[in-house]
Amino acid sequence: MSDPSAASRPVQAVVLAGGQGSRLRPYTDDRPKPMVEIPGTGTPIIGHQLSWLADEGVTDVVVSCGHLAEVLQKWLETAELPVSVTTVVEPEPLGRGGGLKYAAAHLPHPDQPWYATNGDIWTRFSLRDMADFHAERDAVATLALARPRLPWGAVQTDGFGRITDFIEAPPSTFEINAGVYVFSPEFAGLLPHRGDHERTTFPHLARERRLAGFTIPQGSYWRAIDTAKDLTEAAKELAAGR
Repeated sequence: MSDPSAASRPVQAVVLAGGQGSRLRPYTDDRPKPMVEIPGTGTPIIGHQLSWLADEGVTDVVVSCGHLAEVLQKWLETAELPVSVTTVVEPEPLGRGGGLKYAAAHLPHPDQPWYATNGDIWTRFSLRDMADFHAERDAVATLALARPRLPWGAVQTDGFGRITDFIEAPPSTFEINAGVYVFSPEFAGLLPHRGDHERTTFPHLARERRLAGFTIPQGSYWRAIDTAKDLTEAAKELAAGR
């Protein structure tokens, strides 16, 4: 028996892989951030992302390249990939929103919904569940939300200011934008040609109550690979079987 909600789940995605990755140097001196290898896996970040997208029913991916684009393009041309990949390079810097719009114009099915992910996110959770959540709320855009662990230990106190406990790397009390999205077909038309959609399109949709937030389920793995320390932590978590 077929699943009626499957029809509204995206089969196409954009990966934003054009960042400079300056905080990941020296790893990014000769490669873009998505090409940095997760220690112990033998696979760059984007390889993990494409595998995850394929597992979630995606067949076509547009990769938006920038910094050292030729390194990423060469790897994509020679690697065995589980999805069909098209690469695009912005003719000039367009900003995050403009870059997303430019990449979306190359999706094979402009009249269908699509996923997007930042090129430095290493995660595993059900995109199918996120797509169903998006459809149920009739949203134009849905953001995945994560509750990252703080990089510091925290201190608990009682009402009198006495310390009662120390907590190592507690989860944040706030949810953050996890860098993974579901977009309805009309979203591309709302993006700026140049500039940052998080300062324009997202606030506009939030005011109209057409922006949704899907909390990544507890126990699912999520990490943004932003610094050398993130790589070290990811390797530790992988070794621990997380």
